[in-house]
Parts: sequence; structure tokens; C-alpha cells
Amino acid sequence: MGSRVSRLAFFVLFTCGAGLVLACWFGSYSCSAHAERTEITRVASAGNLALPAASEESSTAASVEAVCRLICQGQFGEAEQLTRQTEMAENAEVQRLAGIIGQYEQIDARRKQAREAAFQKELAELSRLKGLGVLERPDRIIAAEWDDGVAKGESLGDANEPNDLPDVLAAIARAEEFADSRQKKELLSDSFVVKAMQTAVDRSSLLEARGKWLDAYTSYFYMLPLIDPNNKGYVTHAEELLDRAGIGASFQDSPCESRKERYEGVEKRMLAKAIDWLNLHYINEISYSQMALKAVKRSELLAEVLAIAFVDVNDPNNGQSIKPPEPDKVAAWSAALSGVRQEIENSAGGFAKNDFLAVLDRVLVLNDSTVELPQQPLVAHFAEAAFAALDPYTVMVWPRQVQDFEKLMTGEFTGIGVEISKPKGLLTVGSLLPDTPAYRVGLDAGDVIEKVDGIPTRDMSLICAVKKITGPKGTKVTLSIRRGQKEPEPITITRDRIVVPTIRGWQRVEDGSWRYLIDEAEQIGYVRITSFAGETASDLEDVLKKLESTGLRALIIDLRFNTGGLLDSAVDICDKFLDEGLIVRTQPKSNMIPQYEYAHSKKTHPDYPLVVLINSSSASASEIVAGALADPRHERAVLVGSRTHGKGSVQGITHYPGSGAQLKYTMAYYHLPSGQRVKSREEVEKEGRSDWGVGPDVKVDLTSDELREMITVQRDNDVLVQVRQDNEGKTPAKKRTADETLQADPQLAVGLLVVRTKLIEAGALAAD
Repeated sequence: MGSRVSRLAFFVLFTCGAGLVLACWFGSYSCSAHAERTEITRVASAGNLALPAASEESSTAASVEAVCRLICQGQFGEAEQLTRQTEMAENAEVQRLAGIIGQYEQIDARRKQAREAAFQKELAELSRLKGLGVLERPDRIIAAEWDDGVAKGESLGDANEPNDLPDVLAAIARAEEFADSRQKKELLSDSFVVKAMQTAVDRSSLLEARGKWLDAYTSYFYMLPLIDPNNKGYVTHAEELLDRAGIGASFQDSPCESRKERYEGVEKRMLAKAIDWLNLHYINEISYSQMALKAVKRSELLAEVLAIAFVDVNDPNNGQSIKPPEPDKVAAWSAALSGVRQEIENSAGGFAKNDFLAVLDRVLVLNDSTVELPQQPLVAHFAEAAFAALDPYTVMVWPRQVQDFEKLMTGEFTGIGVEISKPKGLLTVGSLLPDTPAYRVGLDAGDVIEKVDGIPTRDMSLICAVKKITGPKGTKVTLSIRRGQKEPEPITITRDRIVVPTIRGWQRVEDGSWRYLIDEAEQIGYVRITSFAGETASDLEDVLKKLESTGLRALIIDLRFNTGGLLDSAVDICDKFLDEGLIVRTQPKSNMIPQYEYAHSKKTHPDYPLVVLINSSSASASEIVAGALADPRHERAVLVGSRTHGKGSVQGITHYPGSGAQLKYTMAYYHLPSGQRVKSREEVEKEGRSDWGVGPDVKVDLTSDELREMITVQRDNDVLVQVRQDNEGKTPAKKRTADETLQADPQLAVGLLVVRTKLIEAGALAAD
């Protein structure tokens, strides 16, 4: 196919770009995605539940099909009414469907009860904090910034007592999450809540004045948009705080790299060449004026941040120091850039690519005559802000970032083969990968890594720790490992090539393999795809063949938290379940030829019932797979969960910037088989709508408590530990049963009900 050939020219990929987002964004669902239904279902869905006159046998089959269709559209109430109206209540299939509806109602009732209990708990906590007079006391976060530590002799009380404003905001945010519409309105109008939010704004400003932008965000402005998302001022200011905090962090040294090393290899000509490429290949017409305005604003912000946040500090690594610009020079810089912005805004004859590049040159000249910021960081930040004006996914990958970027894209790296986390600030082995260097030397889940090559890990970020532990194949890394109460011991491990498997089941067993049957009695399989990498399709093929050889009757595919990957991989996954027809159309610039990907009948798997789980972190390639399988053209799968991330675009990678730099850029939009484009969240929100991404057929939004419990149980089931005899005193890995897993995961539980419904429907149709 032409599209296959074209992909030899550049590496096409899909990725969320925003990283793993755990917060669920809730969107409304419209049944229009599955408009092509039978007439009987349309009648039932409209509220007229009377079935057409027919023979008893055909009426029973029609009843079963209608109830199944309603369940698969998430209309459990209507389905229940239909089971009550039918005269075939003694029919076995109808009874089984009534049982499924009853199970859903039990799940729903339990969740509503838990939600109301959580709401009342947070109201009680707010009442308690109000009684403590929290808003009249100084926050610890503020007091810690005062020279004397506390406010003129006032005691901050017990450090374990939750009496700070951030605790109040957290309780308000949690109460708002669990509240219904009436309760939300009453909560936001409560005088204590109103005062708390205004106090948060005031106290944030105190931290901001001292350059503590991240503290201001995490303590105050992270919560405010959650409490009142309709207040655009909260949202905008929270973004500004993160912007300033990010600038400040970019000039800080870390155990992994100095600020000088971070920007090594950055050159102005790389940015100029990237702009040349975008001018020809970017998906939309480029507003160079908007890019220039964003870039100039960021340049001005750089000097402001450095002037507030930094003093002369010697760098112990290279003897250099960062010198904050003097106030009069910052003022001159700001005034000059303000003039540049005005010229851009007033450019009557249009603003083209060469005008944008001229602004870059002018900014660099002004920098030399005023604040004298280091040129490499200035160019990097200029580029970052300019590309952000296009979309969140078009970015420069500077030479020093390329290695980490390619690891992310391919799922392959050279390291030791562990999954790590930092609970309670301790760098801890979360799980092992089988047949890897870490597994072979005896490293185990739960081991605390206190040092990496002699460098303490307590103040080391996870990203930095990964960089330190990974390295070229054949090289060695020495970890200081504490196991239980024993003294730390050094373990030297030789790094090797590691391929992270992207296909998982619901529970890992002792030998590192997975359990894939979530319901053994009904032979219902479960497969979690964590990303779409080069080996994903072939690995899934192996699992499907094994399950089908033992009688697989239905399958649940879990795409939650799958942020994307390779186009070929996503297409190949769809092709396994579709025997013909369009899978996806990618549309580049309007003057370029679109690319089409079609299904093939060869090697298509049996047409057993299929459910796909999605959530707000299902992005890009995940949206293509879910959207294509559920598309009205195919109706191959039922989608269960919450609305997807809403990325809607295809990225390409080019080495055109040269000297080791790469450009990731948006090159196309993708359209599902019925023709609709999967739109981005950013685009849809500007239009005042919420139908971005791909919506579920059966909507099941999780609360933060449910999400936390689901992830905890999933993590317990994912862990691989060493099987050996020297684990005296060590707590064994906690594995959860299938029932416990379903209890902790309402989306999976409802997905299982839907797939059982599809089995009943398939049986009824076969009998008919």
C-alpha cells in the first residue's frame, strides 16, 4: 500500500505527549457513535418499549436482542423495563439478562452509597477545620519562608495536625468531586469556602513574590481550578505558575546533569531549520505572529524568573555560577521586548516565516545589550514557547534529549530490568522483569535503592534515577540495596538490552507469565495493552492463539492509561479483529494525499464478543483502535469507561534540524472509518463543547477513591518477586483474586457484564 511506502520516509508515531495523566476528565456521551441500530432498538431507546407483534419465538429473540442492545448502549434502566414488559420472563436468556442488569444495579448502588459517604466525610472534615480557626492561622508553608520561621511568636502547633489552608482546600476539592449538582452549588456558595479560596489566592501571592512558584501551585493553585473549573482566572494563573516554576527548574543542577550540560548542543540554526520544515509539512497554516508573541513573552519571563529566584551560587560541578540579571537591566529588557511585541501585533502587511526568524535574531541582540542570559537556554525556551503556540505535541528534541526520547518511543533501552517508584521518598523496586540482569542477580520487589554508583537517591527524582541506572550495554552500575532491616549491601549489575513487554494480563504469576482469563467459567479473556510498540501486535497474536486454543469465548482489551505509540502497531491490532473495510484515514495538509489503512481477511480472529476499556489517559493510537473497532461501519467492539484523552493528530519525526537534533511535529489528523475526525480536547473546549476524543458506549467514570483503589490492586497483581528461600521476615507479594480485582475496578466489572451480555446475544441469534 502507498501508505506503507510513505512511512519509510519518516518515523510516524502517536503519543499523548502530556505524559501519564491520572485525573479523569469527564465528558458527556452521545449515542450517535452507534446510530446504525436495528429498528427494534431505536423504538426501545425512544422510550416506547412495546415490541412489534410477532410469533412467540421471534418475539423472544427480538426481546433478547433489544435488551442486549440497550445494555451495550449503557441504558440499563430501559433494559430493565423491557425485561419486565416482555411476556417471556421465564425465558432463560431473558432471566440471565435480568441477572446482569441486577448486578449492574448492585454495583451502581454501592458506588452511589460510597460517593455520598465520602461527601459527608469531607463536609465533617471541613466543619472540624472551620472550628479550629484554620483561616486565622499562618500556613506552615508560608511561615517556613519567614526569617524567624513563625509569625511573631505564634506556634504552628503539632506538625501532624492538619490545620493548614492546603488541608482545607483539599477537603473542599474532594467534597466537590463527590457532590451532586445541588450540593456543588451550596458548597461553592458557603461563606467558609469562599473565604478559604480568597485566602488561598492571597497567600499564593506571598510565595510568588519570593519566587516560590511551585510551592504556590502545589499548595494553592493546584486545588483552586479543581474546585471551580469554570473560573478561567484560576486555570490561567495555575498555568503561569507552572511556567515560571519550569523555567526556574531548568536552571537548577541535578544529580544527573548540571544546568550547563542540560542545554549542550542547542544552536540557533537548528531552530531555523525546524521552522523551514514546519513551513512545508505542518498540518495547519502557521500563525507566525502568535508563535513570535509566545516566544517573546517567554523570553521576558526568563529574565524575571532569574532575577527573583537566583543569587550568585557557585556550581560545585564545573565552577560556574548563575548570575541573576540586575533590576535595571531586567527593566530595559522588558521594555525592549514590549516594543517588539507591539510591532508584531501591528504588522499590517502580515507576519511570515522570515519575520519570525528576524524576531529571534532581534531578541538575541537585545539580550546581549541588557540581561545577558546564556544564549543556549534562551534559544531553547524561545523554541519551546513558539511551538507551544502550534499544539502541545510539536516540540524540538535537542541533541542531549534524543536518547531518552527514543527510549520512550521504542520501549527499548539498555538497563537492568526493574520498575521503580518513590513511595515515602524512598527509591524502591516495584517489580522485576523476568530474565533480566536485575532478576538474575537477585534484586527483588520491595528492595530500597539507597545509592546509585555512590550517589544518594533520597533527593534524586525518578527521571534522574532512571538516567543513572540505565546506560550502555555491557557497562556496570552499583546499587546500594537495603532489604528489610538488614544493613545496605552493594550489588553490581551489568546492563543489557531491555525490551519492556506491552501485553499484560490481569495477574502475573511466579514465573513472570500472566493470567489472561478473568472469567474461567465463561472463558472470557482480559488483555491489557500498555503501549503500541514494534512487538505489540506479534505478542498479542501469541496470547490470542493460546487463549483461542483453549476455548476463548469473549475478550476484554484494556487500553486505559495507554498513551499511544506506533501507527503500524495500532493498525495491526485492529486488523486482527476486522476482516475488511477502512481502519483509519490520516489526512496531512490539504494539498497532500491522504493515507488509508484497510483491514484484511487473512488471519482475522473469530468474531467473538469484544469489549474495550478506555479512560482519559487513552490517547492517540489507543483512540484509533477503540474508535475503529467501535465505529458504526464495523460495530466490532463495545467501549466501556470514560471519554478518551482527545489528541486527534499524528506526529512525525525528522532529523532535518541537524547536528543530532530532531523535530517532532504534527503532520496529519486522523479520521475513523465513518469519516468523523477524532478532535483534540484543546480544539473542542475552545468551541465550548466536551465531545473530544472517543466517547464510551457505556459510561463509567471513576472517582479519585475508586481510581486509587483500582491502581493499587492492579499494581499488586503486576508485581513479580523472586521465588527463593532466603525471604525470612519479608512480606510476600499480595495478589488479589479475580473477585477482588473486579470489586476494586467498576469499569472492568461493568465491562465484564457487557461482554457476558454479548455472549447471551450471540447465543440467542445463533439459536434463532
